[in-house]
Amino acid sequence: MLENIEKLNKEITVVSALIKDKDSLEDFRIKYLSRKGLLNDLFEDFKNVDKTQKGAVGKALNELKILAQKTYDEKQAEIEKLTVSESSKEDYTLPGRKFNLGTKHLITQALEDISGIFQRIGFKVVDGQEIEDEYHNFDALNTPDYHPSRDMQDTFYLKNEGKDKRYLLRTHTSPAQVHIMKTQKPPVRVIIPGKCYRNEAISARSLSMFHQVEGLYVDKNVTFRELKGTLDFFVKEFFGKDLKTRLRPSFFPFTEPSAEMDVECYLCNSKGCRICKYTGWLEILGCGMVDPNVFKHVGYDPEEYSGFAFGMGIERTLMIRHSVPDIRMFYENDIRFLKQF
Repeated sequence: MLENIEKLNKEITVVSALIKDKDSLEDFRIKYLSRKGLLNDLFEDFKNVDKTQKGAVGKALNELKILAQKTYDEKQAEIEKLTVSESSKEDYTLPGRKFNLGTKHLITQALEDISGIFQRIGFKVVDGQEIEDEYHNFDALNTPDYHPSRDMQDTFYLKNEGKDKRYLLRTHTSPAQVHIMKTQKPPVRVIIPGKCYRNEAISARSLSMFHQVEGLYVDKNVTFRELKGTLDFFVKEFFGKDLKTRLRPSFFPFTEPSAEMDVECYLCNSKGCRICKYTGWLEILGCGMVDPNVFKHVGYDPEEYSGFAFGMGIERTLMIRHSVPDIRMFYENDIRFLKQF
């Protein structure tokens, strides 16, 4: 019995050096420490040992068990430490991890750029309300009852509380002009950026919700020449010095005379295409001198004051600036599109 114990003692010492991973450690446990292992067999045979040898054999057997258990525990700790070390080891030859950084949306960037341009020439940025009543959206802006823009197919009405209290989602940013002029005496020099809503069919060039920037300048002796100079400055700052522009006569109920500013089509180089409706030009804004009737609604004397106003659609302006073929791309949240800006 003592010879078998000594032999197993030497065997465990030799085998312990061969334990390198979890599999070999498990083999060691099964062979020596399990219920069917060699140590358990020795303890079963211990009952048959002669009484005169029980003391020496029992001592040697306990020492063997302690050795086997200690070997197993030490090797288990070594393997676990090695596993943790391997899992945390980094390969410094691999490329670094990339993180997608958020950026401002193209429309937000444009609103900030446009605001900055006009602020440099003395305009103040003012917010307007998106829910308006018919008076501020139409009547105060010299838009008569029979004007087609007041029909349901063009305007999103919210509720009807009588002729003077019909509420709607504003169809343009111009109502803010009325609110500002009612609370401020001339001179007034402001721009009003914000969302507008019209009941239009969705297409490559139109949306039912879009952004506008409205501009208003009122003072004594303001002329159309100042309007043209202001808009020329904006176009050169926003689009670049080389883009061709033109002003052509138009009509808006709240300005007289009225005009529209066009820029040359970026897709066809003014040759004519689907986007520019084969005219070679793209409209970017409407403008004109404030109609005297608008001044009467806000308490300004049209004999003493004059002014100009303009409004531009941000999405269409960006289509020109960045050669975007479809206005819907601004709201599709396609990462491939957004990451370009």
